[in-house]
Amino acid sequence: MWIFRTGIGEPTLAMPESESITYDLAIIGTGMAGMAAGLFAANRGLSIAQIGGTKEIIFASGLFDLMGVHPAETGHLWQDPWAAIDALVRDLPSHPYARMKKEDIQAAFDEILSSFQEADFNYCRHRNRNANLLTPMGTTKTTYCVPKSMWNGVEALEEKSSCLLIDIRGLKGFSGGLIKDAGKDRWPDLSHHRIVFPGTEHLTEVYAEHLANALILSQNREKLAQVVRPLVKNVRAVGMPAILGLYRPDEVIADLERMIGTAIFEIPTMPPSVSGLRLKEAFERQLRSKGVRYFSRKKVLETNSGIDDDFELGIGGTAVERSVKSKGVILASGRFLGGGLHADRSHIRETVFDLYVRQPEKRTKWHHENFLHPGGHPINCAGLETDDEFRPLGENSRPVFDRLFAVGSILAHQDWKRQKCGAGLAIATAYAAVNAFVRR
Repeated sequence: MWIFRTGIGEPTLAMPESESITYDLAIIGTGMAGMAAGLFAANRGLSIAQIGGTKEIIFASGLFDLMGVHPAETGHLWQDPWAAIDALVRDLPSHPYARMKKEDIQAAFDEILSSFQEADFNYCRHRNRNANLLTPMGTTKTTYCVPKSMWNGVEALEEKSSCLLIDIRGLKGFSGGLIKDAGKDRWPDLSHHRIVFPGTEHLTEVYAEHLANALILSQNREKLAQVVRPLVKNVRAVGMPAILGLYRPDEVIADLERMIGTAIFEIPTMPPSVSGLRLKEAFERQLRSKGVRYFSRKKVLETNSGIDDDFELGIGGTAVERSVKSKGVILASGRFLGGGLHADRSHIRETVFDLYVRQPEKRTKWHHENFLHPGGHPINCAGLETDDEFRPLGENSRPVFDRLFAVGSILAHQDWKRQKCGAGLAIATAYAAVNAFVRR
């Protein structure tokens, strides 16, 4: 019998027992935390069912923040992310990072970056300090891991090298002139030029994904190089929007550098972005190569579980289409955008298992009167309480289920947007939860 109904309305019928499939681990969610959990679990030889859509990850910039800002209310920016974590844990001992050793966080990043390297999606970092790079708004972004396609820009910014910014006619949301003007105080030796991307002369609007797809072909790279090459005079690097290949951008950039004769780097674009698509594709390629069963665009509509029994999940679109059994579950369903949390007129609820959600006692306490309060709003830190193994706790402060884990932004006591720790939170907690499941 189904114990929980996650939607609103009359329950639907479960699929017959004969149509169920059994896995070691079911992962609910396909954002950064869910995908990372799937990869960590696959690396440990577990059989996995991955359930969810991919609407969130395509909005990613491709940058991996570890820890950038603390305290959030002062906006203090840290160049040493590990020192920032030390300070955070001292001041906020309930933060999810406080439940992990720094060595484990580092190991989580090492493993995820190694897996991406296998998928020809390479990252760079300073390891013990954050990096800075240009944004499409002309500001600088502090982050920890940067796609290799953008790393020349990190080094050029550090050296304040002469740099030509290229933008493309018809590509909205990216202006080399805006970046130059906004960044001239911290990077004086910038220039810019607008080009027409080869083959789009008749178009008034172009799209990043289409341009990136075109550059898969070597003849289109040669045409682009012919346009850019005459503009490169006495500059050490050329910065372009992140359109340099939908797949294997490092190969595309190396080819363009050879033809143009200077270092080239990408600048992140506004979401949804090619960088987000590359990240999604790299995750999916690795997960499928490791045998993960991927239930794309499906939701968990019903759950049946017990303390000592396996979990049974009814999944589908609008009605239950099949039953999936697993020995454990990792809940990586995100917050409000991802659908992991839902707020009505009186309280916030968790949408899959109806777990206890730590939240301000009254709705009037969810927000400060000042919309732009520097410390953010109390609702930002609402979420699931867990033990040190990232098992969700009930109101009695005991784990609700022995083999249910929660990871990523659904966790309480963190404000990842203001603390600039979103990817780090997702990757590190996924690593911890998978290892905790293996130990059990």
